[in-house]
Amino acid sequence: MVESNLLHAPVLDWYEDNARDLPWRASDATPWGVLVSEIMLQQTPVVRVLPIWHEWMARWPTPEALAAEQPGEAVRHWGRLGYPRRALRLHACAKAITEEHGGEVPSDHATLLALPGIGEYTAAAVASFAYGGRHAVLDTNVRRVFARAVSAEEYPPTATSAAERRLADTLLPELGAARWGVAVMELGALVCTARSPRCADCPITHLCAWRLAGKPPHAGPARKGQTYAGTDRQCRGRLLEVLRSAHGPVPKAALDVVWDDAVQRERALDGLITDGLAEHLDDGTYRLPHA
Repeated sequence: MVESNLLHAPVLDWYEDNARDLPWRASDATPWGVLVSEIMLQQTPVVRVLPIWHEWMARWPTPEALAAEQPGEAVRHWGRLGYPRRALRLHACAKAITEEHGGEVPSDHATLLALPGIGEYTAAAVASFAYGGRHAVLDTNVRRVFARAVSAEEYPPTATSAAERRLADTLLPELGAARWGVAVMELGALVCTARSPRCADCPITHLCAWRLAGKPPHAGPARKGQTYAGTDRQCRGRLLEVLRSAHGPVPKAALDVVWDDAVQRERALDGLITDGLAEHLDDGTYRLPHA
């Protein structure tokens, strides 16, 4: 296995020269701004997140500001980021931070993990990137870099394994762990990409176990791309767009016209209500959720 100290310097030097100028990485970024960015970036490209992040931070610069709004406003201003339950999780998180932590995003990993909707990755990312904590931050990009560079595998397992966590811990430098985490993440996002890795531009290509092994193909199940057109998810998005565009309850007829398949439309609408993204009022109309 590659010695961890051989990886640190070339990756960190590469990051110094190639890091994207992102607002949540700026020296004046707040822990709240980092937390918002981490939730928005889940399964969503940076280019789509940037404008929505700026809008959110201008409207809700603190957890208290978001907590004072109805949860439906978080959904409304989520825009077209997708997976809108993340907006509800951020709202619930803002309320918990306001009510239980005096409006300050916790710095402790375990305390962050206890917040609504915060999982292992997000807790580690916020503790590391916002507060400089020494935590292994394992997103898809980091896992892919480690799989290739250290384990000689084209792709990591579908779900994060205990072995991956142990490996990530052994690769953490004693000092500057937060910068190491974001540097590896950037390397995976820009160079060691899933479909077309740019090995010639990689600062650790001479150490990469996967390249040195001849780039053996992935031995696990075939990786399938996600479809969207015609799915319940697309239908939900159409229905939610109607609710987001209206500043008040809407009649059922306004929802019926956006999707032809009545069975699928009703299933999608029921799903939105079950997930807390929509409310069915006594008069038969629908709206975004209220507290």
